[in-house]
Amino acid sequence: MRIGIALPNTTTGTDGPLMMDWARRAEERGFAFLSTIGRVPYPSFDSLTSLAAVGGATSRIGLLTNAVLGPTYPDAVLAKITSTLAQLTGDRLTLGLGVGARESDYRASERDFDGRGAAFDRQLEYLHRAWRGEPVEPGDFPGEHRAVAPAGNAVPVLIGGHSKRAVRRTVRWGAGWTGAGGGPRRAEPTIREIRDAWREAGREGEPRLLGLAYFAADLRHEAESDRYIRGYYAYAGDHANTIAEGVVRTPAAIRAIIDDFASVGMTEITFTPTVARLEEVDRLADLVL
Repeated sequence: MRIGIALPNTTTGTDGPLMMDWARRAEERGFAFLSTIGRVPYPSFDSLTSLAAVGGATSRIGLLTNAVLGPTYPDAVLAKITSTLAQLTGDRLTLGLGVGARESDYRASERDFDGRGAAFDRQLEYLHRAWRGEPVEPGDFPGEHRAVAPAGNAVPVLIGGHSKRAVRRTVRWGAGWTGAGGGPRRAEPTIREIRDAWREAGREGEPRLLGLAYFAADLRHEAESDRYIRGYYAYAGDHANTIAEGVVRTPAAIRAIIDDFASVGMTEITFTPTVARLEEVDRLADLVL
């Protein structure tokens, strides 16, 4: 099981210096990767910009978006940003991508919510062509039929979502799948579908399968942790209670969630903070590494 830790890029009380210190400490303590979560109409730090900054402050640790809502970006813009970030950080980037379920993200981005699924399918093909340095569209002027990014290695993609389309996209375009929130049991049926479809498609190796666990490693901050997670998921109604009740806050619960994810076939886990305090990195590392 590869164990990563998320940056506190959405967590109440975060600032820029904390994000940088957090990344350096996570690398020092031996976490496999740094991840992000994110929304558009929310006072958080942007995922891709954050990973670019902390990528420059570190040298080994992986970088993962978990997950960017792909169709909220124009295809060429997302291709250029991700290619740049991957190449400038020595191909440490894994791009978690999904379509999301919040219309507010699309309204704020001035993008079409109802057509997001079809747009995502087109975008996945566009990105892989762009990362290879291929011209991806004719252009409007003579001589403008050219690539939008320097040729490089394909960026590994983890697809988010629990639908049949998410399974199909994972097998077609993904290095694997991300379960995002919801816990091991919610992920288990989709994991089985992905593994079966992966084999049927003749894909080599095994898919990367990423689970997410919200955590607070010091019970003294339980109230602060609970306020944040319920506020972040206030849009989700009753589901916010499910997520809040799934936050792991004791040593036993933090260690057990790793085994719980492994038992349903997950190969990676990212612990996502609900308290923006640097000592959380060390407390978590002491428990799980």
